[in-house]
This record gives sequence, structure tokens and C-alpha cells, in this order.
Amino acid sequence: MATETVLPAGIPVPDTELAREATELVRDSTSELIYHHSRRVYFFGSLQGRNRDLSFDPELLYVGAMFHDLGLNEEFRGSGRRFEVDSADEARRFLQAHGVPEDSVRRVWTAIALHTTPGIPAFMEPEVALVTAGVEYDVLGIGYADVSDADRQEIVGLHPRPDFKRRILAAFTDGVSPRPQTTFGNVKADVLAHCVPGFRRGDFVRTILDSPWPE
Repeated sequence: MATETVLPAGIPVPDTELAREATELVRDSTSELIYHHSRRVYFFGSLQGRNRDLSFDPELLYVGAMFHDLGLNEEFRGSGRRFEVDSADEARRFLQAHGVPEDSVRRVWTAIALHTTPGIPAFMEPEVALVTAGVEYDVLGIGYADVSDADRQEIVGLHPRPDFKRRILAAFTDGVSPRPQTTFGNVKADVLAHCVPGFRRGDFVRTILDSPWPE
């Protein structure tokens, strides 16, 4: 049986080949900003799982957290798809290559694909709910008081966030501005509206009225 190494806030990080390879892949292929953010998402998501008394698979949560922003990388910017889907597909390929059961692969894929879609993940499997909870905590500060000052400081001490607000917005902008059509109906439209001069968000009502249906 795999052992676990206890890291900040008493949160166990799976000491498995899968987790180690996920860490190495993400650390080697993304920026320091995204690496530290992804690790914090795991820790904060795990703490929220503990707060909510949820039973979850730490290894699946870890892979979901580590891969969730991989689709922001430059090599995916011409895909024409939402970066969340590119991230989820990379995680799926990684997990399938390691022989992970398909139900577990599906959970991780769904957790990543929905992590910027508020109001749905919280009602799904714990791994899905907690990737979003970790992202919302680290990026938006949702549930900030749910984590003690001591635990928060311990996590940020290991994975610092200097100038994080500005830098993560810049990373989002760089990752999605080459494919602005993919922000229709999701939160990344807000990023481009603030950060890209001349950006015009899609309008759901206008899309209905201008559809080819005569009435």
C-alpha cells in the first residue's frame, strides 16, 4: 500500500507514483505561478473537504488540482476549445496511460472541465466539488474564513502567492485571449472584458434573436 507524506495543515499528499509523476509533469510544463496555484488548490480543496465532512480520493483530487490550468499553456491556445477542456483532456490522457479505471478518469475530467462553472460542481462527486472549492478559495477567496489563519499561512508559506491577483489575471488573459469565442457564457469573458481592449462578449439573448429560426 502506498504511504502518504503529511504536508501543510495536516493534509496528506499521496506518495504514489501517479502523484509524483503528475507533480513532475506540471512543474516542468507550466509556470511557477500555475504550479504553486495548483498545489494550493489541492490543499485548500482538501481542507474544504474536511470541513464539509466529505469522503474523497486524495489522489484523484490531487491530479485534478494539478492539471486544472494546464490548458492555459501556449501550446493549447490555438485549439479553439475552452482551456478547461484542454486541461481535462491532458489529465485524461495521463490517467489512462497509467491504467486508472475509467470511472476515476471521468471524475477527474469532470472536475477540471467544470472548475469555472459555478453552481454545479458542489452537487457532484466530492472530487469534482473540491477541485472547484479549492480554485474558488485560492482565486476568489470564497469561504476564506473556513480555513484557519495558521493553516492558510502554512500553505502559502510553502506555495507563495506574490502579486497573485494581477499575475493570475494575466495568465488567464494570455491563455484565453487567442480563443475569445470560448468565453461565451462563462467567467473568462469577464477577464477579457477587463483586460483586452475592444473585446465584445457574446450575448445570449442576441444569439437567440439572430438565430436562423424565423420565429
